[in-house]
Amino acid sequence: MRYRIAALGLLLLAPAAQAQDALVTYKSLTPEVALDLARAALMSCRERGFQIAVTVVDRFGVTQVALRDRFAGPHTVPTATAKAWTAVSFRTNTGELVAMTQPGMPQAGVRGLPGVAILAGGVTIEAGGSLLGAVGISGAPGGDADEACAKAGIEAVKEKLEF
Repeated sequence: MRYRIAALGLLLLAPAAQAQDALVTYKSLTPEVALDLARAALMSCRERGFQIAVTVVDRFGVTQVALRDRFAGPHTVPTATAKAWTAVSFRTNTGELVAMTQPGMPQAGVRGLPGVAILAGGVTIEAGGSLLGAVGISGAPGGDADEACAKAGIEAVKEKLEF
């Protein structure tokens, strides 16, 4: 009799356990934090004399914010978006992907995938061990400068990201 009651109890608990496994909880950036990050990155580049575009994407690669400074070239918005999308898609800063995808490397084929931008300037946004999104910058003279502005934007909102 005890075994039957125990078995019945397990059967009743099984749907609840399955429901928990079917749901995923994740953290995401608010639009306000994404905008603050983008503004800080834009200002960082502007202070260095660079006219850039900045895009912040969520953890799924969907654009949350895109800003273009007045004199940034027309190519900078789609390039910044592609850099951010690439960083979040591969969960790796695009500057690191440049080296990892050189011709002859096992990952070289990544360069030919649609929408991928293998140029430094795409930086993942992480906090508390969670990927929150990515920021992409385009328009500074070189990917290293783009990446520095992206990191400055993340640093500006770092306290808001910690949980």
